[in-house]
Amino acid sequence: MTCIAFASSKGGVGKTTSAIVLGTEFAEEIKVWMIDADPAARLYKWSSIGPLPKNLTVTKSGGERKILEEINDAKKNADIVLVDLEGSASRTASFVMGESDLVIVPSGEEQQDADEALETISEVALEASSRRKNIPTAVLFCRTNAAVKSRLEKHIHAEMIKATTVFTTELHRRTAYSALHNSGGGLRQLDRSEFSGVDKAIDNALTLSNEVIKLMTGDLS
Repeated sequence: MTCIAFASSKGGVGKTTSAIVLGTEFAEEIKVWMIDADPAARLYKWSSIGPLPKNLTVTKSGGERKILEEINDAKKNADIVLVDLEGSASRTASFVMGESDLVIVPSGEEQQDADEALETISEVALEASSRRKNIPTAVLFCRTNAAVKSRLEKHIHAEMIKATTVFTTELHRRTAYSALHNSGGGLRQLDRSEFSGVDKAIDNALTLSNEVIKLMTGDLS
């Protein structure tokens, strides 16, 4: 089964939100198991707020001594496993990266976010080298403006594309994404009469999930 890790050496870049968005979107079609390996446990807290999609299971990791066993158990019960890592380097992060078929590195559009994203990618590359395996890695820009980008934002994007693989799809700054942390569940469970832009957020999430699938299958046409 497939394992995807969400990693960043910097907090506050949309790591947990992107995990929630992709996890709930995938769960519309296949069985998904999400593991919260971040001591802050924001993903696990989110899962207890509202009803989850029927194909989605969320568990909290027992730490570095348990994480590999947890991933293996999850693979036996789901089509895809998503692991939300803490916002810093750790043994747990190294173990998870080594087991992953794809590492998604969320980043904001500020220079410090981009620098930390590249640092995380270097950590994944080091782990891949030590294990003598290829671990695909891609940067996901989150909390971006859907409108025209500034000159600095364009520069950061261009430099990142030169340095590594970057998702074409971005997770824009939307009320619907923020609402997930308060209401629980996925985008499709949000009350459209209460939150604006839900349909656009769903379209955004669907586009991203399709791009993730293409990246993992090598179909980038």
